[in-house]
Amino acid sequence: MRTCWVLDHPAHVRLLAPFMRAGQSNDVIIATNRVEVKNLIDQGDGHIPRRQIHWVERPVGQAKRRKALARWRSSHRFLANCCNSATPIERVVSIGAPIELMAWRSPFLKRKIKSISQRWYITDTEVNHLAHRLSKKDTTHYVLPTHWDESLDGGFSNSLKRKTIYRLNGLHGHVHLRPSMRPTSVSDPPRIMVRLLKGGGIHDDDEIIKIPESAFDGLLVSHADEDQYKGKAWLLDREAGAHDGVITQSVTFASEAALMGTPTLLVSRAKRGFLKRLMDEGYPLFHWQQECEGDEWKNLQAQFLAGLHLTDAIEIDSWPDARTQLAEWLSMELID
Repeated sequence: MRTCWVLDHPAHVRLLAPFMRAGQSNDVIIATNRVEVKNLIDQGDGHIPRRQIHWVERPVGQAKRRKALARWRSSHRFLANCCNSATPIERVVSIGAPIELMAWRSPFLKRKIKSISQRWYITDTEVNHLAHRLSKKDTTHYVLPTHWDESLDGGFSNSLKRKTIYRLNGLHGHVHLRPSMRPTSVSDPPRIMVRLLKGGGIHDDDEIIKIPESAFDGLLVSHADEDQYKGKAWLLDREAGAHDGVITQSVTFASEAALMGTPTLLVSRAKRGFLKRLMDEGYPLFHWQQECEGDEWKNLQAQFLAGLHLTDAIEIDSWPDARTQLAEWLSMELID
């Protein structure tokens, strides 16, 4: 089945990489023009196949409605052109990005691309309310995790009674990551990877909390800040696994680092079902949701630092085979 893969976020590139490798040579990609997505694609040899790419802009910041409409029109034209062949596109797969699912029809005309019969919306982020709402008219297949927290989704999941819904047993990181060996001892001083967000995203303004410089006292810090990481893009997760710990404002990076067994301090007001699952299953995740001050903040810092030395004692549930589960739903046989 010829597929259009939508890459809206760097985590989406990583998640969909094994499926793009197993796809058809005439598959296409719609990718959002953001630094970390471009870096992963540019450095993608051996990770993702070379495919025809259509670049679109993020509908954020000023005039975001105009940007969203321009993206819809641009994606529709691209898909329509791709379908003027003997093997038209039959499926669009998107992670939390509804515009390309809407783009099987024109934003102004009643014209539809009839060959695109499957429109997949994969998500694990309950609070992306606008995207969820926009997805409902055009999506044919939904993939939501088993740990989805309905109390955070604004009634979205309860509104999907007549839709085809698959429940993924795992986080997105369970699909594209693999458990790895941890360092056998903690460095002196401890080696900590720090990832700070630049802001401006859909949820950032409400969730970002400033991390004071004092949080890094006595630590050997290496930065992997949003759009600033200078290392090899596809090795970022391994770098996190090679450090003694991680301090971050990014919920995605926090979840991936914790899954790798790296003690992780997440400083963010974010609420997600997958964060609760990680902590319930014993992964080394420490979550702070207020301003970084007071005795409770200092106590959590102390717990995090103590946890750097206790990774041998971590007991977690078995790794779910979410990768095979998603491949079966997409009717794909993975290469690796």
